[in-house]
Amino acid sequence: MLKIIFSSEDILRTRVAPAADPLWELVLSLHLLQGRSRDPLSTTWRRGVAQGLRTDPNAERYRLLLALNPPVGYFPDFLTPSASRDGFQAGLEAVRGTPLGRLRRDLTVLAGETALPPSASALARGEPEVLQDLTDTMARYHALAVTPYWARVQAAVEADRARRARAMLDGGAEGLLDSLKPAMRWADGVLEVLDYPDTRELHLDGRGLLLVPSFFCSRTPVALLDPSLPPVLVYPVDRLGGLTPEAGGGRDGDAAQREALAALLGRTRAAVLQVADEGCTTGEMARRLHISAAAASQHTSVLRNAGLLVSHRDRNTVLHTLTPLGRAVLDA
Repeated sequence: MLKIIFSSEDILRTRVAPAADPLWELVLSLHLLQGRSRDPLSTTWRRGVAQGLRTDPNAERYRLLLALNPPVGYFPDFLTPSASRDGFQAGLEAVRGTPLGRLRRDLTVLAGETALPPSASALARGEPEVLQDLTDTMARYHALAVTPYWARVQAAVEADRARRARAMLDGGAEGLLDSLKPAMRWADGVLEVLDYPDTRELHLDGRGLLLVPSFFCSRTPVALLDPSLPPVLVYPVDRLGGLTPEAGGGRDGDAAQREALAALLGRTRAAVLQVADEGCTTGEMARRLHISAAAASQHTSVLRNAGLLVSHRDRNTVLHTLTPLGRAVLDA
């Protein structure tokens, strides 16, 4: 179990990341790819990515990247720098600029748990060409495994952020922390990650905590090992069907989306789209638009099938938020 210890100042400084973090998504997708999860949402994705890696003319290039990211246990903190919140390229640049001391520390810890290829020794020495090759491989893998799903990643993270925002409005920062159950438990200034793979405590010491919602985080929330780094806790969001076959596109998926989009004409659905811009429940939507709850549910179902809206059930309510495509349609 991981216990994160908060002071009153830490509670005030706790916040949710503004968007999906591209390097966390990349790294956690590698864990999902190599793991044994039987999650039906990931089966087709895993098969497609594995085939893409096998058929790459330079498949050997992925050996180091895969070894650095085993499906369970430790993986290097330097692969997920805080700079990646400024974008994928900024994150890769930060990886290339990792200080030599951090490379050595992280890889020494990893080597104690995982067999590493010979190129890891050159990486531990900070050889620039090896760091460049590593980030080039990360970019190539990202294009194969993450980029085709990025709109769904953003939509799922935005839907989760809407949930956390409502929890914050209703219950303040402690309401936000309490909303992270059942994977986590908040009580008496301590956030417990219940199924964490090892037992340790993280004292925030006035720095606050950055909560990072993640699409590819499989089940258990993840924290950095080094307590001197800015405190981060990455937690899984509802993927909302985002790894099903149609998420990858293709003729059948495109045809289904065209058919669904054709059903969107009409003032009421345009109003539903507008009301969902900042997130609202089915009941709130019905009251604002003066329609029945059944009608609101039917309209949101059409919008959801068209890829313009995502819905998340929380106890006896369903919260609806826009996808990036839905927001683009609304703006247009």
